[in-house]
Amino acid sequence: MEVKDMSELIGSAAGTVWKYLNTEGETSVSKLSKATSLDTKTLQRAIGWLAKEDKLTIALKGRTEVVALK
Repeated sequence: MEVKDMSELIGSAAGTVWKYLNTEGETSVSKLSKATSLDTKTLQRAIGWLAKEDKLTIALKGRTEVVALK
């Protein structure tokens, strides 16, 4: 896979994550994985992409990692 293809894949996954969070609100990473059907690596990259763009909050609630849009 070329770098451009990977960048497009991650960008598309970030869009999927953003749309889900925009509709459903704060959610756990595990629930987000199931709801979006993204594999773990792609989901983590998408979360990283959105976090880098300062679009997410990431927090621990107990032992559960949750994400939400800012």
